[in-house]
Amino acid sequence: MAAYRIGLVGIGTIAKVQHVPSIRANADFELVAIASTSGARVEGVPHSFRTHGEMLAGVKELDAVAICTPPSTRHAIARDVMLAGRHALLEKPPAASVGALTDLARIAGETGRVLFTTWHSQYNAAVGAAADALRGEAIRRLRIEWKEDVRVWHPGATWMWDAAGFGVFDPGINALSILTRIAPHPVFVTAAEMAVPANKQTPIRAELTLSTGRDAPEDLTAFFDWGHTGDESWTMDIETQAGRRLRLEAGGNRLVADGAVIAEGPSEEYPAIYRHFAQLLRQGRSHVDDAPFRLVSDAFLLGRRTSAPEFTD
Repeated sequence: MAAYRIGLVGIGTIAKVQHVPSIRANADFELVAIASTSGARVEGVPHSFRTHGEMLAGVKELDAVAICTPPSTRHAIARDVMLAGRHALLEKPPAASVGALTDLARIAGETGRVLFTTWHSQYNAAVGAAADALRGEAIRRLRIEWKEDVRVWHPGATWMWDAAGFGVFDPGINALSILTRIAPHPVFVTAAEMAVPANKQTPIRAELTLSTGRDAPEDLTAFFDWGHTGDESWTMDIETQAGRRLRLEAGGNRLVADGAVIAEGPSEEYPAIYRHFAQLLRQGRSHVDDAPFRLVSDAFLLGRRTSAPEFTD
């Protein structure tokens, strides 16, 4: 079977470091075009454009497009891609609003195109093992701690601090995507507190209170901090109603259960994303997961905002 000819829109750090190598390492894909408003180029890619519209018009043999732009532009790009008869892969978060993602799912259904929302942290090495370990259980206690330094991971990315930029929920949604993948029962937000720098529109810290709505006692919280300095912390501590203790570490790459390591591996989330995308394309099936997105949307809806000092890179 011939490789799927794929284009890439938005050539930032994640696209260069993760998407391009993952596409090139997968025999199911051939990277034939890129589009970047900055005029960025990728060595070895035959077609380069400034806009996705130019790319869609200029490369007729294109099968699919991976969209790695800021969230505020993804709805329009993915809409145009699918209406032009191509399939679409969306970096996370998949759009600027739940409503925009719902509309994209509608367009995918009406056009028969494949739409894939890529929650990359769900593909980390120990996440599937955690889901298996929690199957048939109920969570009594949960502590999510996602702390990193935005200056290290997203230097100069000013759009993340704008109203549609998500702030600390840009990394925090990775934790929530893992939670929605492994939790044995649906989880929802009951309260939130968000610290917003005086010169920004989105939070630098957030703390969520979560619930499964079940009758059994539970204590579920998530804490996200984008102003953290020093070693990052991407951990999830879980205690089940039956007393079992699980700890996911390294963003989902290591699982400790009752003191013993039961799953561990290197991060290969983006290669796994493209393996899954190839499978979806062969099956002609979309994969649209809005559960992590709804948790963030509800946090903004229910959250109490507090002031934080001005933030500068």
